[in-house]
Amino acid sequence: MKTLLYLEDDEVLRRVTCKALKKRNFEVEHCASLAQAQAVLQHGTRFQYALLDLNVEDGNGLSLIDSLLEHNPQLHIVILTGYASIASAVQAIKRGAINYLSKPASIDDILQAFDAQEDEPEAFFDVQEAMSVRRLEWEHIQRVLAENNGNISATARQLKMHRRTLQRKLQKKPVAE
Repeated sequence: MKTLLYLEDDEVLRRVTCKALKKRNFEVEHCASLAQAQAVLQHGTRFQYALLDLNVEDGNGLSLIDSLLEHNPQLHIVILTGYASIASAVQAIKRGAINYLSKPASIDDILQAFDAQEDEPEAFFDVQEAMSVRRLEWEHIQRVLAENNGNISATARQLKMHRRTLQRKLQKKPVAE
């Protein structure tokens, strides 16, 4: 049986995804927070796969990647997020994730993401059309935010934008194409 660590704070999504993964012969260990995931890792359980939500209440799923790879360098990590951006996708891949998906993603999409090979760059993200101006703005904000290590004030200064305006933009989901 394949072992999978699943970090997701949305209870409904967690229930549905865990049920579908169990039907496909995965033994799933669910964590609703980074703290809970760190505690599971301290118990020494060795996972083959990890499915991590990018934004959970107590932080960012990317921060867990180093600890996971420390426990198992062969681990297949997929980031799943409702707030997808090119900046966070690049950051995830650089840290060691093998793929990056935006919600909603089907179980088949998730399983395909786990099977992606590192030498398949098109497996990471597929940009086929030009982005809208609003989407480009979102991507630019995410890139600058990543460059400032998540510091809202520094990002707002660099973008020449009021901090509260930036916070409002960040609370919205990324615009659809």
